[in-house]
Amino acid sequence: MCGIAGFVGRGNRTDLERMTTAIAHRGPDAEGHWIDAGRGVHLGHRRLSIIDLAGGAQPMWTADQRIGIIYNGEIYNHDGLREELKARGCVFQTDHSDTEVLLHAYLEWGDDFVHRLNGMWAFAIYDRDAGRLFLSRDRFGKKPLYWFHERGTFAFASELTALLAHPVCPRSVSATALRKFFAYALIPAPHSILERVWKLPAGHNLVFDLREEAPRLEKYWDFLLEPIEPAQKEDALADELLDLIDRAVTRRLMADVPLGIFLSGGIDSSLTAALAARHVPAGALRTFSIGFTEASFDELAWANRVAGLLGTNHQTEVLDLDKALEALPQIFEKLDEPQGDGSLLPTWLLSRFTRRHVAVALGGDGGDELFAGYDPFLALRKAEAYAKLMPKPLHLAIRLLAARLPVSHANLSLDFKIKRTLRGLSHPPALWNPVWLGALEAGEIADFLGGPQPVEELYSEAIELWESCPSRDVVDRTLQFYTKVYLPDGILAKVDRASMMNSLEVRAPLLDRDVADFARRLPHRFKLRRGATKYLLKRAAARVLPAEIVHRKKKGFGSPTGPWFRSGRLAPAGTDPFVRRRLAAHRAGRSDDRIFLWCQLMFEQWKERRLS
Repeated sequence: MCGIAGFVGRGNRTDLERMTTAIAHRGPDAEGHWIDAGRGVHLGHRRLSIIDLAGGAQPMWTADQRIGIIYNGEIYNHDGLREELKARGCVFQTDHSDTEVLLHAYLEWGDDFVHRLNGMWAFAIYDRDAGRLFLSRDRFGKKPLYWFHERGTFAFASELTALLAHPVCPRSVSATALRKFFAYALIPAPHSILERVWKLPAGHNLVFDLREEAPRLEKYWDFLLEPIEPAQKEDALADELLDLIDRAVTRRLMADVPLGIFLSGGIDSSLTAALAARHVPAGALRTFSIGFTEASFDELAWANRVAGLLGTNHQTEVLDLDKALEALPQIFEKLDEPQGDGSLLPTWLLSRFTRRHVAVALGGDGGDELFAGYDPFLALRKAEAYAKLMPKPLHLAIRLLAARLPVSHANLSLDFKIKRTLRGLSHPPALWNPVWLGALEAGEIADFLGGPQPVEELYSEAIELWESCPSRDVVDRTLQFYTKVYLPDGILAKVDRASMMNSLEVRAPLLDRDVADFARRLPHRFKLRRGATKYLLKRAAARVLPAEIVHRKKKGFGSPTGPWFRSGRLAPAGTDPFVRRRLAAHRAGRSDDRIFLWCQLMFEQWKERRLS
């Protein structure tokens, strides 16, 4: 795992070195720089050494120095690709570097070689003969890649902090992205918080021709639900799924450095740990968990139970407000873009704690999105019926009554669920998901940031996904939203930043290419059935985990920001009247504004450090 940065056009070696220094946390083990002064091409790399420690230095070049690469990620099928390429006559210089596999694959198969990759990546390949840069980002966007094209300069990097180190980078906040940040509690691709700076979306390539000086984007993969009625019986289907996940976990155990597992005690991380334990010596698997002093958020008892069942070398740490206040300045110092998920903080602490012992961790990300694991899935059928039958004036009256329910800051408390559900149902179905997740509704955003902005623009991503979904079913439409918006720009962005700030690589077996393709083709009745989420995944997990783990109530990896904001020790620092009113209402117990207050805190701290 690494950090990359580069540009074509204005700038010099000093600019390139500043860019790579800004992301040194992503690669503390080595750095490399390469410049083609005649063409203005600059390539920089920071390395976190995981595979082929001796032979994986970058930028890496083919033997004839014609093709070079800077790369962030891991290709889990690189061994098989290497053998296939050798059979086709390719001669390798390294022992087992996946980076060199990418070089030869590009030479052998051209841009289409990305279809052969199973892994996570963001890379830039410089083809000197063709005079082009070829950039690519993995299918789900596990690894970040930002770019801009400004005043004759094309630049790209793993994080915005690196781009901001280049003198040509735009430095104004994107009004559109800021509104979307409060609407979704994330910034959906291709937007970034900076005007005219873009995320390369998941599953996309970007080609920059040095002669034409124009970036060209192309989508090479998309998560499209294409359900096929399975020929197998349910037990056989569960066996197939378990086998696919087992292979995915096995592939992700490859490393030349110590490795462990994030273990929450939930089904996804527990299944990952159980399968990993099959492939390492007894007692050798290391697992790591984070707990909370607030009981409704704490899952340590479940994590300890799973660790005991599997016989892992298990270590834990507990997060309280004092540790949170100590950690936040360290997070803000490296945060390249505001993150709207309050669990960034415990994920950062877990990553720091884990990095003291290992350099790689496997996590359970992706299970909720691929197999309908979130609580909103349970509300969809009732929401459909409610929306059809409930007159709008009566709904508004019910919402006003619900607003008077006493506020509880417990994790996923009943009043929180009721208020969030009714809030979403105040809008058309296409907006339910972002409104359930977001920090503010459209009218509130207009009051806060000035407006109004048309709802069609504010929620354009959610509306487009809702309308373009091949299925008309509300479950499939919701699955597509969570997988194509919330997963890449929320969950995966959070995990990438929290882990890489601590120089830790995190891998997600449940987002393996083969597992994802299986999930895409699985009819939704195998995901959500009679009030049971992750139906088939649980059937598969029951082969290796006890029922008390598989069927326990979902808690989710939250963070107790609600009580922390109410205590007065955590708060946005700004003087904006809108913010002060919301903060006062939250502290008085009249409202639950934890999501908005966290988003505002993230944005103002980011702005102070990056643009001041």
